[in-house]
Amino acid sequence: MVTDALLNNQNDEIKTQDNSGYPMQRFSVAPMLDWTDRHCRYFHRLLSENALLYTEMVTTGAIIHGKGDFLTFNEEENPVALQLGGSNPVDLAHCAKLAQERGYDEINLNVGCPSDRVQNGRFGACLMGEADLVALCVSSMREVVDIPVTVKTRIGIDEQDSYQFLVDFIGTVNEKSGCDNFTVHARKAWLKGLSPKENREIPPLDYPRVYQLKRDFPNIIMAINGGIKTFDEMEEHLKHMDGVMVGREAYQNPYLMAEVDQRLFGSSKPMIKRREAAEAMFPYIERQLANGSKLGHITRHMLGLFQGIPGGRQWRRYISENAHKSGSGIEVVQHALDKVPHDLDV
Repeated sequence: MVTDALLNNQNDEIKTQDNSGYPMQRFSVAPMLDWTDRHCRYFHRLLSENALLYTEMVTTGAIIHGKGDFLTFNEEENPVALQLGGSNPVDLAHCAKLAQERGYDEINLNVGCPSDRVQNGRFGACLMGEADLVALCVSSMREVVDIPVTVKTRIGIDEQDSYQFLVDFIGTVNEKSGCDNFTVHARKAWLKGLSPKENREIPPLDYPRVYQLKRDFPNIIMAINGGIKTFDEMEEHLKHMDGVMVGREAYQNPYLMAEVDQRLFGSSKPMIKRREAAEAMFPYIERQLANGSKLGHITRHMLGLFQGIPGGRQWRRYISENAHKSGSGIEVVQHALDKVPHDLDV
C-alpha cells in the first residue's frame, strides 16, 4: 500500500531533483474550474511525482475580499501552480506575494478563459487584446516574487486571429515583462456567441501554428494545450514544444497520469497500481472527513480510476450512489473497491 509517509518522501524528492533537466511544464494538468481543487490535486499527485498541477482559476477579488481561504492546498501537492484571474496589477502583485508565502511553485495569469463572467471582470481571454496591460500585470507580479510567473493564453480572439496578432501578443508580453514561460491553448476563443464549453470544442485546433510560435521564440519555454489525450500525441507534441498540458483526459481518465513519470520524465520507478492509489487515499479521506469535508467532494475525482477495467463501472456506480449520503465514510470507498476483482493485478 502507498502510505502518507511514502507520498511525503516522494514530495521531498520532487523538491530536490531536477527532473533530468526537463522544464517543470513538461507535463501539466490544466486548471479546470470545479474540477482541479485540492482534493483532486492530492489524488493526482499520488499518480505522478513530476506532473505540474494547477489550481482552478482563482480571482484576485476572491482572495482579497472573499470569505474563506482560497489559497489552501496540501503540502503534498507540490509542485503546484496558482492560476490567477484578474487585470489589476496591484491586486495581482498582492495575491502573487501571498501565494509565494504559502508555498506555491508558480503563478499563472489566465489569459484564456472566454466566459461572459470573466469578460465582465476584464480578465481571461479578452486580455489578449490588451498586451500592454498583460505585460504590466506580469511585471508587477515578477517584481514581488521569486517563483516563475507564467501566462496561459489562446492563439487569438474573435476576428483577431492572425498569426501576426499572436506573435505581437507574445512578443509584447515577453519584451515588456520579461515573461519567458507561456502555455498556449491551440484554439482561438470566441468571446461572443459561444459558451466556455463550446469554446473548448468548436474553434478548430491549430497545432502547427503553436509549433511555429515556438520556433519563432526559441528562448521562451512554451507548452501546448488543447485536445491532447494519448502519450503518442504528447510525445509528438514534445518534438516541437517544451511541454504539454492535458485537461479533461487527465481528469476523466486519471490513471493516464500513472505513466507520466516513466514515459515523459525517464523515471525507472514502477508505476503505482490503481488499487494502490485508491488505498493510498484512505488516510487522506479520513483526515478530511474529520475536518468537516464531505466524502463526495473527494471521491468524485476518483470515479474514473478504473475506467476500462472489469468492475470499473460498478466502482463508479457505487461511489456515485452512496458517497453523497449523510454520514458516508471511508467504508463507501472500501465497498466500492471490492467491486473490482481482487485477482486483477491493476
